[in-house]
Amino acid sequence: MHVNMSVPRIRFALKMAGIHFLGSTVIATIISAFVIWIIYPFPYLYISGGLALLLLVVSVDVVCGPLLTLVLSNPAKRRSEIWRDLGLVVVLQCAALGYGIWTIWEARPLFLVHEVDRFKVITAQNIDSIEIKKLPLSLRPSIWSGPLTVSIRDPQNEEERQRVLFESLEGGRDYAERPDFYISYDSEAALKALGRAIPLQYFLEKKPDQRKEIERLISEKKADISHWKYIPIIGRNDWVAVVNGQGLVETFLPGDGF
Repeated sequence: MHVNMSVPRIRFALKMAGIHFLGSTVIATIISAFVIWIIYPFPYLYISGGLALLLLVVSVDVVCGPLLTLVLSNPAKRRSEIWRDLGLVVVLQCAALGYGIWTIWEARPLFLVHEVDRFKVITAQNIDSIEIKKLPLSLRPSIWSGPLTVSIRDPQNEEERQRVLFESLEGGRDYAERPDFYISYDSEAALKALGRAIPLQYFLEKKPDQRKEIERLISEKKADISHWKYIPIIGRNDWVAVVNGQGLVETFLPGDGF
């Protein structure tokens, strides 16, 4: 008798969990597309650790919600009880999903800042939004165009230089975390960056697994490897920016550039 009663319950629970799973999958797909294509465009999904955050959020959304529905669903319950349980699961799921999306949003990359001999990925957590609003429109990042590549101006005087130096030594902000130092990564800034860039051949020797990607770039641009250099990127994961003979960023490759 117990077996006969458990079979309908299992079927009912699987049906409810399946419906919940499909709904959760649709929502997770929409969120993933927005994160991958808009908030963390290539290669920032990997450089900034966005992939790990996204996988965590999607896992909670797609697995935990339907699993709770599977456990709580029972055809013996009154309809009001079933809806109450499902409502509770949805509320908990939405709360977890909302927190996950907020975390992804706060960790989103805003700027790729060239600083001396490297690029730094600056996220929304690194700088105050009020400081960004003070920037010229041309230096304000747009959610639809991805992180903005910028350079850094020289300190106006020795006092300003010393102030930033001592604050950074004490664990405060360095130039890359100070939007008031940002300038456009124009042709002049790019040539300045090129002067500290490293020949791409050295990176290929360190990372032979990137040979195919480098050969593809050389073939596509019809330029010898001696034409290309790279600049290390400081982020959650090791990547490098490949720059052309004018110092402009052409592509990105995974690997430690130092």
